[in-house]
Amino acid sequence: MFDYPIVSMLFIATIAFRGCAMMAVIKGRKITLRLVEVFDAEFILSLRSNQHKARFLHPIDSEIEKQREWIVDYKKRESLGKEYYFVIEECVPLGLVRLYDFLEDSFCWGSFITIENAPFYAAIESVCCVYEFAFYGLGFTQSHFDVRKENERVVAFHQKFGASIVAEDIQNYYFHFTRQEYEKTKQKYLKFMPLDIDCFIESLKIQ
Repeated sequence: MFDYPIVSMLFIATIAFRGCAMMAVIKGRKITLRLVEVFDAEFILSLRSNQHKARFLHPIDSEIEKQREWIVDYKKRESLGKEYYFVIEECVPLGLVRLYDFLEDSFCWGSFITIENAPFYAAIESVCCVYEFAFYGLGFTQSHFDVRKENERVVAFHQKFGASIVAEDIQNYYFHFTRQEYEKTKQKYLKFMPLDIDCFIESLKIQ
């Protein structure tokens, strides 16, 4: 969609270095979304291996080295602006969320999972940060994603948030959500939104 990833400077902040790698975070009211790095492999594997929390997600390889290799490959896609995988944090890691399958004007997001006993606001703040980043930072006008039918609470949440079911199969509901619909819905969730979201958007190349 773009030659390089563009992000909103008002809620994307550059933070300290680990080695030589510069990282960026999406700053929410209380949580942040930080781009995944190879050192996150153990956290990702532990969370995705939780049979209860990850029961509606695709299974992943249980070998830590395979997870590290997957992240290395993912970072190549990230550098091309094709995918973004975030660790949700509030001083400590709370969860994961991923943006991928970028089409001309639509993005998919998922792989969304939080730890047991995560703060109640972590999930809704993460959703708001995802949509702010994708709609206003990356310039998409709509979102497409699927949810397992058995995951009734999440299905109900997306419907309440304004997304529409446009198709289904035996296992999944397929959702569609536009930026215009989001702009109506977000008025109900202002206390969970990133601060100063009305400032102008500037470009930033993520190293």
